[in-house]
Amino acid sequence: MWTVNNPVGQRPARGRLHFLDHLKVALVVLVVLHHAAQPFGPPDWWYVTGTDRWEPLGRFTVVNGAFFMSLFFAISAYLLPASFDRKGGPRYLLDRFRRLGAPLLFGVAVIIPALMYAHYRVFRDYPSISFGRYYTDVYLGLAPEPAGWTGPSWPDLQFGHLWFIEHLLVYAILYAVWRAVVRRRPRPSTVESPRTAAIIGFTAVLGLGTYAIRITWPVDTWVGILDFLQAEPADLVQYGGFFLAGLLAYRRGWFTGLSSRAGYTWLAVGVTLAIAHYAALPQLARYYAPGGTGIRSLVWSVVETTMCTALSLGLLTLFRERLNQPNRFLQRLAAASFTVYVLHVPVVVALQLATRELSAPPLLKFLLVGFIAVPLSFTLATGLRRVRYLRAWI
Repeated sequence: MWTVNNPVGQRPARGRLHFLDHLKVALVVLVVLHHAAQPFGPPDWWYVTGTDRWEPLGRFTVVNGAFFMSLFFAISAYLLPASFDRKGGPRYLLDRFRRLGAPLLFGVAVIIPALMYAHYRVFRDYPSISFGRYYTDVYLGLAPEPAGWTGPSWPDLQFGHLWFIEHLLVYAILYAVWRAVVRRRPRPSTVESPRTAAIIGFTAVLGLGTYAIRITWPVDTWVGILDFLQAEPADLVQYGGFFLAGLLAYRRGWFTGLSSRAGYTWLAVGVTLAIAHYAALPQLARYYAPGGTGIRSLVWSVVETTMCTALSLGLLTLFRERLNQPNRFLQRLAAASFTVYVLHVPVVVALQLATRELSAPPLLKFLLVGFIAVPLSFTLATGLRRVRYLRAWI
């Protein structure tokens, strides 16, 4: 799904930008570990509840959440112009519906209800019912909402972690609409270095926009836009901004044009902020707020967006300079990374349920789940991609 070919004029002269493939693998691994930490650290809702928590794991998820999905959106957007140029509008849209829409429908129809049913059976204090009855009555909501319903929503129908794929599909459609309306010849690809002032301005605009939207929708507030698009509005400005940056980066060569010196400087800024939040988030949190009109919400919006931009640019530079050589093993992992994203949560949740009765500290449980879930998810994804009729869809 996420193959990364070079636009004209970007280095290396032919083939793929291997560093983006390798960075995708690292980000998918981070996603798996992020979800592996959910019941053991952060206070967020998760399929597995009631476990002991270790607060520093919450810091791990805060730092991850500040940047990794925005960077995913930028990389994903980077791939769209070449696909549209090569296939044209109709074939491009058919391909997006096949590669994004089909896994999304499978996930909503099979993966998410299975996860929610496990949560219903293990963690909800309601009479046991069959999966079929749960599917119709609770997941689809064809029965009345039970008294004292514990949520997180009614009915249980949702996209879960597949919200990202849902957003990619919607953004890909919007890109096709824009190309159809504009109907101008795409500018030739060049290699440019984004100016520091432009990067700072981009970060400031996203930070202020994030603050503005969080006045109404604080962090961890999820809504259904048009009763379809599952979204956390608090992060939409960052996601949209990075998606647009990824589209522009393809034509302007920003991923390869950013100088090593500038990229490593941004990496230093991002790592410094990340370490500060790993080390002292409880102390820093007194200056932050998840939303509202106060100065604390503005501070967190700007700090988070700065960390997002800095880590994203820094990691792009680090992987470009240090991890840009072809590697068969990493190439196989990169080819399976989309499938891993779709399928990893059932693997993670099964392992988390298996460790519930284990007498061990939360950190050890997290490490156990993470170290098993990562290779198991890639093994499962690679195996499924070898099935002839599945490979074209996942």
